[in-house]
Amino acid sequence: MKSILSLLLFVSASAIAQNNYPPLVTFTAEQGHQNMMDQLGIKALRPGPSGDEKAPNHANYDESLANPYPNLPEVLTLKNGKKVTTPAMWWNERRPEIVEEMDREVYGRLPNNIPKVTWTVKVTDKEMINRIPVIAKHIIGHVDNSSYPLIDVNIDMVLVVPANAKGPVPVLMMFGPARLPAPAQPDPASLETINTALRKLLADSDPAVKAALDQYPAYQPIPAAPQANRFGPQPPPKPPTPDIPGVPGVNNDPPSTEQLIANGWGYIMINPSSIQADNGAGLTRGIIGLVNKGQARKPDDWGALRAWAWGASEALNYLIKSEPAVDAKHVGIEGVSRYGKAALVTMAYDDRFSMGLIGSSGKGGTTLHRRNWGEAVESLTGGFYYWMAGNFMKYGASDATFGSKNAGDIPVDTHQLIAMCAPRLVFISYGIPEMGDAKWLDHQGTYMAAIAAGPVFKLLGVKDLGVSNDYKTEKMPPVNTPMLDGQLAWRQHDQGHQDQANMKWFLKWADKNIGHTTE
Repeated sequence: MKSILSLLLFVSASAIAQNNYPPLVTFTAEQGHQNMMDQLGIKALRPGPSGDEKAPNHANYDESLANPYPNLPEVLTLKNGKKVTTPAMWWNERRPEIVEEMDREVYGRLPNNIPKVTWTVKVTDKEMINRIPVIAKHIIGHVDNSSYPLIDVNIDMVLVVPANAKGPVPVLMMFGPARLPAPAQPDPASLETINTALRKLLADSDPAVKAALDQYPAYQPIPAAPQANRFGPQPPPKPPTPDIPGVPGVNNDPPSTEQLIANGWGYIMINPSSIQADNGAGLTRGIIGLVNKGQARKPDDWGALRAWAWGASEALNYLIKSEPAVDAKHVGIEGVSRYGKAALVTMAYDDRFSMGLIGSSGKGGTTLHRRNWGEAVESLTGGFYYWMAGNFMKYGASDATFGSKNAGDIPVDTHQLIAMCAPRLVFISYGIPEMGDAKWLDHQGTYMAAIAAGPVFKLLGVKDLGVSNDYKTEKMPPVNTPMLDGQLAWRQHDQGHQDQANMKWFLKWADKNIGHTTE
């Protein structure tokens, strides 16, 4: 057997060698960063601010210094200066201009040669979430790596839908670990059968093991699961208490997955790291590395945010083609923090996602690049460069062959990314610094971006936040104020760096807009 395996490995290695695949480039994050600086002719970058307010280079939290570049790129003015006055002008002229600059300068271009993804359902399980029966599937999307077998990419996701739904259900796709929610456990009779077989297998494997088992005839290799974790009756879910304005953290909401299922929705958990690693060293691996055959990126190649968004779009392809239990016209995308950035990028570039819940996403997500508050462009051109296109590093350069650039030189800003989602449903969610949703995220800067995106929603015939579109003067409403009358929505909850405190508000708002009821 060993000789056959050795022969197969030799043949496989020989085949790879004969095909002359370029060897994998292995960079540290620092080496990859320097490689891109060299490609761009950057000699020095400005360091990003420190999150430690006592540090000499601490981030700015003085509102009087927060808007060094107060004028945002016009969202409804063409590059030639002509005003956009009709939906057709937006779709055919202005939006393509914005997309081109987002591609080239900010998030990177989607390659033309991305391999096909083949999906396989690995597990289908009948489970319970609280007392609601669900069908849970563990699904793997294998990316064809025949063009470069040295890299293997398998998109990992879990789909969960209510078992007793009368028809297809809306689904929220969420970036995060892909785990079955409550794997069903064997009933007592099945467990006894399994343990009997295991005892015999163990006893037959070794006389010493048999002697030990004979000494403990009641021993079971697999103990019974505690009753609370069994597939069976469970305590009723704890209902969320209502919000009390001004009192942080009082609503203590259940996990988002429980709220979704209780509301008659399904959900998907899709694991971003199975698509592309969340670090700079991984840029020659994952889907980016596979397409580039293990070589370094070029300046306008996609970064991790765009790669994660691509993976979500491939998952949506699977839902549309293969899951009749899912209402494919009402699939949303969700994420918090860096995954909130990815969720917004996903929705902006793929108009098949009908809604988004964008949680606490900061720079590269919903907050303005031009704002000098907390997280800065230099934070993204430094340690988090791999989220973005290589070209984005130019805007942190203090010394380069092209001179120096800063946030004010970026041809687009995040209000235009939000506008790319119009007229679909966009719910922007934040918490409060006192509970852990750090000042670093620039809540006001995100509110300004939402305000500035509003004219596009209105041009396309839907409602925005319902206030003026003067981003220079509008201030955030009080915490726990729902601004949910339009297709663009905002709510700052009274908890921390999460969006489950806004999930019940999102569901109520989304249900109203898509006509979904739990009955």
